Amino acid sequence: MSDEVDDVASVFTEQIEHRFGMSIGTLKAAVAAAPDAHREATEVVRWHSLLTESQAAVERAEDDLLRALETQPGEVDDLTMDLAHQVNDAVSARDGRALVVRWLLDPDAPGKQSRPTADWPVGRGRSAHQGPAVPTSPPARPATAPATGRGVLR
Repeated sequence: MSDEVDDVASVFTEQIEHRFGMSIGTLKAAVAAAPDAHREATEVVRWHSLLTESQAAVERAEDDLLRALETQPGEVDDLTMDLAHQVNDAVSARDGRALVVRWLLDPDAPGKQSRPTADWPVGRGRSAHQGPAVPTSPPARPATAPATGRGVLR
């Protein structure tokens, strides 16, 4: 597998640059200059930075593991197994952050509110200001406990 395919952060960097129509460096500078100007861009930049940190951690952990494996004569020792677990942990963190970036870039992702259109004017259907669709409090309890044994077949 090539490094380009393995570098998840670079794939998302390209998607971010395409989505916002500027290089990631320019976007980061714009967000730093006016973080409240575009909430979506600010969140994408924040999570992209976390993703690139995680990608670097994956690469360091993989390098450490490869160096340790090169010195192993046969069976893998506990220290090398610990390095393998560190690689797994780093990959999990990186992949979790990648999922967040992917969600932020997808306007139709589950959990994002769609904007009203001409086909769906404001005021029709459920609005964000109505109560929850399911009850959020427990059902009322009876004032007295039912008699024991009632309704039980013997």
